Amino acid sequence: MRTLIQRVQHASVTIDGQLKSKIGKGLLVLVGVEDRDTREDIEWLCKKVANLRIFDDENGVMNRSVIETEGEIMVVSQFTLHASTKKGNRPSYIHASKPDIAIPMYEAFCAEMGLQIGKEVHTGTFGTDMKVELLNDGPVTIWIDSQNKE
Repeated sequence: MRTLIQRVQHASVTIDGQLKSKIGKGLLVLVGVEDRDTREDIEWLCKKVANLRIFDDENGVMNRSVIETEGEIMVVSQFTLHASTKKGNRPSYIHASKPDIAIPMYEAFCAEMGLQIGKEVHTGTFGTDMKVELLNDGPVTIWIDSQNKE
């Protein structure tokens, strides 16, 4: 399971011209699922994301988590995080899970993230054409792959 985490001032998801969800200060988490991902990957990643110390403390040092700052989290599914560009110029998505596996994993990720932060997690809608708007704060953008645990 791969995540791309962006510290944001605000973020929103619009589908077919209608606002689906929005957050203020917090994290936009893009999530990609592959078939080998497990419940353990979800739990490890959610705990890691919820406790990442990437928000400034009173001294301007990135030393506080989204939980400590009472920030919000928006989770958006993004199969393209598993793009392979090894051959040619057209990315292959062969490692990204199909919806029958990816949807339950995405939903479980969102539920676990809500448990980790103790509040509602805002989402996009799996498999739709979403317009994601954000104001990256910093910019701070972090990539985490549960298979590498880096």
